[in-house]
Amino acid sequence: MTEQTLPSLPVPGLPGPVVMGIVNVTPDSFSDGGRFAHTEAAVAHGLELMAAGADVLDIGGESTRPGATRPVLEEELDRVVPVITALAAAGAVISVDTMRSEVAAAAVAAGAAVVNDVSGGLADPEILDVAASTGALYLGMHWRAHSTDMQSEAFTHYDGGVVAGVRRELESRLEAYRAAGIAEDRIILDPGLGFAKTADDNWLLVEALDEIESLGFPLLVGASRKSFLGALLADADGTPRPVSGREHAGAALTLLLAQRGVWGVRVHDVTATQDVLKVWRRVAALT
Repeated sequence: MTEQTLPSLPVPGLPGPVVMGIVNVTPDSFSDGGRFAHTEAAVAHGLELMAAGADVLDIGGESTRPGATRPVLEEELDRVVPVITALAAAGAVISVDTMRSEVAAAAVAAGAAVVNDVSGGLADPEILDVAASTGALYLGMHWRAHSTDMQSEAFTHYDGGVVAGVRRELESRLEAYRAAGIAEDRIILDPGLGFAKTADDNWLLVEALDEIESLGFPLLVGASRKSFLGALLADADGTPRPVSGREHAGAALTLLLAQRGVWGVRVHDVTATQDVLKVWRRVAALT
C-alpha cells in the first residue's frame, strides 16, 4: 500500500497514521459502555487521550455494537455536544461519530472538524450536505444496515466475495459524495471492519486493503477490540477472548496497518498505539 498524503487537518506531521482516540459517550458501547456516559467523565477521558498522543478525538453518542438500540435525536445531541464543546476549547481536534445530519451540524458548530459517518450517508443522506457546506473532513464507512440487523445472513452475504463487494459499494457511495459537493480532498474511506461482516471477512479485507485503496482515497481502519480479534484469540473450548484481553492483538494489527500506509487508525488505547508507532518510526529511521 502506498503512503497517503494527509488531507488538510491540524494534526502532527509525523510519519504514520493519524491516531483517532475513541470517546464513547454512551451507556451501551461494547468496549466501555457506561464508563464515559456522563459529560464530566467523557471530557476527562478525552483529555487523557490527548495527553497520551491522540491526534483526533472521535466523540460518539450512539453505540453501533451488534443489536444496539438507537438513541433518540435529542439524547444523542445531549450526549455529544457538551463534550465536543469542552474538548474543542481545550485544543483537541474533534471528530463526531454520528449517522445523523442534525448531530453532525451541531457538532461542527460546537467545534468538530471531522464527520465520521459509519453509514456512509445511507442512514441520513442530508449528512452529506452538512459535510459539503461546512468543509468538514468526511469519513464514509462501508455499511449495510443498522446494528439490530447488520450481522444477519441477509447483510453478511457478498456476491463475488467481501472484498469485491465492499469495493463496489464504496465506489457507489463516492458518487453520492461527489454529487453532494464534498471536495475530493475532504473524503476518507473506511472498509467498515465488523459491520455486516463475518470474522473471516474482516481478515480478508485487512489482507486486501490495496483493493480498497485503489479507489484513490485514503483509508481509516477501525479494528480496536472488535469481535474478530476476540474470535482469533479464543480459548481451547472456542470461547472468544473478552474485550479487555484484545489490546495486544489490536496493537499488533496497528503496526501492520501502519506498515501498509493507512491514513488513520481508530483506537481505544492511545498509549499502546503510540508506543507501537514510536518503535516502528525508530526502526524505520535506521533504514
